Amino acid sequence: MTERETLKKWLDESSNIVFFGGAGVSTESHIPDFRSTDGLYNQQYDYPPETILSHSFYMRKPEEFYRFYRNKMLFPNAEPNRAHKALAKLEKMGKLKAVVTQNIDGLHQKAGSREVLELHGSVLRNYCTRCGKFYGLDAILNSTGVPKCTCGGTIKPDVVLYEEGLDQETIEKSVKYIANADVLIIGGTSLTVYPAAGLIDYYRGHKLVLINKSVTPMDNRADLVISGPIGEVLGDAVGV
Repeated sequence: MTERETLKKWLDESSNIVFFGGAGVSTESHIPDFRSTDGLYNQQYDYPPETILSHSFYMRKPEEFYRFYRNKMLFPNAEPNRAHKALAKLEKMGKLKAVVTQNIDGLHQKAGSREVLELHGSVLRNYCTRCGKFYGLDAILNSTGVPKCTCGGTIKPDVVLYEEGLDQETIEKSVKYIANADVLIIGGTSLTVYPAAGLIDYYRGHKLVLINKSVTPMDNRADLVISGPIGEVLGDAVGV
């Protein structure tokens, strides 16, 4: 039995699947990832992207932050790919219990997934740091410079910047789903960003699936490793 046939068998047999994904899930929707050779971190700016996307830089140089953010982090026309659609279908079938994602693009929800735990927040949610009023993506897209609330406060994206902590409730829910999963599928992530990558330590089962184009530090711990585009692998396994 090939790796892909094994994956299909496990998906067919299970009703407690959890998916944990990173930037590679969205690259097939033409959203660049951070760490590949043509990713964000290999492009030239006055400051490295890690610096621009940090809390201290946001506080110190908000105009520069927003120029980069609008230019490189927002993809309002992106559409879900086969990976997003496959996961939404598995959830609809009652097989997939949750998607735990490092992505901030909202494409899982756009594809129809309901239980999506966004470890790093979402570009679709923005809030005033003074009065707490919430804004959608348009508030950022249709403004220039530093976006302002009607109260005069600054509108900040509800995304986790470097130097900021992850939301505790989201982490606890993610841990619970992963710990209780029968099948855990990890895809499109280099598994090098902590604390997110550490979540898979909570998995106790024997069907750990890794789908990635490149080798990860966790390959030797997986029960099944499939090298290939995640949209194709999941799309073929689920039939979307």
